[in-house]
Amino acid sequence: MIYVIMGVSGAGKTRVGKLLADRLTLPFYDADDFHPQRNVEKMESGQPLNDSDRKPWLEDLASHIQNWEEEGGAVLACSALKKKYRQLLKKKPESKVQFIYLKGTPELIDERLRQREGHYMPASLLNSQFDALEEPENAIVIPIDKEPSRIVEEIIEKISE
Repeated sequence: MIYVIMGVSGAGKTRVGKLLADRLTLPFYDADDFHPQRNVEKMESGQPLNDSDRKPWLEDLASHIQNWEEEGGAVLACSALKKKYRQLLKKKPESKVQFIYLKGTPELIDERLRQREGHYMPASLLNSQFDALEEPENAIVIPIDKEPSRIVEEIIEKISE
């Protein structure tokens, strides 16, 4: 199974994803590490990515997802904001991909982004993330108004059902 921890920047995807991967003894990957340099530079300059920027990145991730599934599973932190992005990531209908949506209010996430250091995604792009967000229909939805360890416990409970 591939668990995709999704949501807007600042929702806690990386932190929660690493904790979940540890609990499930699966490898963890951060989709941000797969962005081509031009995407990183665009975001660093305060410009949101568009669909044509994202498509090659998502296609590359989809190939990795297939490989990780063959290798026994993984946890991936990826924004996956739009339905068509999630469809690209889950390339094959029979793929075992479970989306886990970390849901938070714009106010909470804005506060988190302003406290975060060393990330190329500026807080100024948060509105564009919420504008692009299409909440998933077939995902585990977890509110992020609690400690990451408790969020992981809720995820474990949901995937065990």
